[in-house]
Amino acid sequence: MDILQIVILGIIASILYIILKDLNNSLAFFLIIITGIIIFLAVISHINTIFQLIETLGNKANIQGMYLETILKIIGIAYIAELGASLTKDAGLGSVATKIELAGKIFILLLAVPIITAVIEAILSFLPDV
Repeated sequence: MDILQIVILGIIASILYIILKDLNNSLAFFLIIITGIIIFLAVISHINTIFQLIETLGNKANIQGMYLETILKIIGIAYIAELGASLTKDAGLGSVATKIELAGKIFILLLAVPIITAVIEAILSFLPDV
């Protein structure tokens, strides 16, 4: 599925949502969830290609596997949190969406601590001892 098909699917789903929300709000929301899942499944194969490219570049740059794996996990958490927050916002639950975003940021920070520590240690190793 290319981008044009995804956009057309999104537009059709949006029009149907507008029509259905007055008739049956639950069905309209279900339509949006199903549309989101279809779009996610359509792009998942492309995500695998991106991960392989990042892994190849990391190997060429001699980046340790742990750091590369952590970076990929951080990217995954960001996208999953964004998807969950968007779905809950669509459901009219903005406060829950905010909590999902906060949880995603905390998990990202938690995973980033070893990388931040390594960067600080590398910087300190360049500084002369005082």
